[in-house]
Amino acid sequence: MAKTISCGGLSMPTVGLGTCEAINDSEIETALDAALELGYRHIDTAASYGNEHVIGRVLKKWFDSGKLSRNDLFIVTKLPLPGIHPDRVEKYLKKSLADLQLEYVDLYLIHFPVGMKEGQGHPQYEKEDHKAVWQSMEKQVDAGRTKTIGLSNFTLKQIDKVLKSARIRPACNQVELHVFLQQPELVQFCQKNNIVVTAYSPLGNPGYNTFLKRIGYEERTGLVNVLNNPIIMEIAKKHNKSSAQVALRFLLQKNTVVIPKSVHPERIKSNFELYDFSLDDADMKKIGALDLGEDGRIIDWKVNPDIHVQPEYPFPRR
Repeated sequence: MAKTISCGGLSMPTVGLGTCEAINDSEIETALDAALELGYRHIDTAASYGNEHVIGRVLKKWFDSGKLSRNDLFIVTKLPLPGIHPDRVEKYLKKSLADLQLEYVDLYLIHFPVGMKEGQGHPQYEKEDHKAVWQSMEKQVDAGRTKTIGLSNFTLKQIDKVLKSARIRPACNQVELHVFLQQPELVQFCQKNNIVVTAYSPLGNPGYNTFLKRIGYEERTGLVNVLNNPIIMEIAKKHNKSSAQVALRFLLQKNTVVIPKSVHPERIKSNFELYDFSLDDADMKKIGALDLGEDGRIIDWKVNPDIHVQPEYPFPRR
């Protein structure tokens, strides 16, 4: 079983199963079944992933079988961009709960600091009001639809602004984090304020170009490759572990939560076997030196047209 960290007063497993970019129903079912059999108890999804209904079907099967109860699991989902408006938070959380076939989630995140108007066609963006949206998130805790709430892709300044008016403090900030994008200032700020940092794409998202191609976008050149990095491979050989295990273990030892995604049972198993070894100070120093800052970022959200020119876009506009 994964170790846990306190997240808004809840016990959050430090290794979870990420499900982003997993849209094939049978693959998701196979992956989730394998993960639950192996002992994963933290499942991360989002309305925008389009797979909550499949996850809900698998969870119901496990609950009905008696193998697991709802209290055994830590389920995270996220408010999509069209829901990032104070009048629509409840609507979108209720939709997620219906798809997941759950009465509540453990953690509900604002997926991005930029909101989008509902409707089809070329996207139009909302004038951001993080304070009002956060108050609507707090009401979901009051109503019992989520046990705690948090953020995703928010900057240090954006988090600080939420903190100053929050009645319920953000429990988590989920951001892209891997050996080439370590974001030490943001991580330190969050941890100082008792905000758990969850690392998405903790292996650098080796399938990102496949995802871009599938949705009709050009592949990107020059993306970092965590798994083939010589230093990671050297340390992996030293510990008789895989590159993925070393990259994930590095983040765990930085007191962050990791949610590697895979639909392959053997990789799901390997990604969970992180507690039987430790990286020493020399290993940590070598991997720490790999940080490229913003040059290491993979997920820039520019698949949403014009999002990068919005006032609250959280990444450098380049």
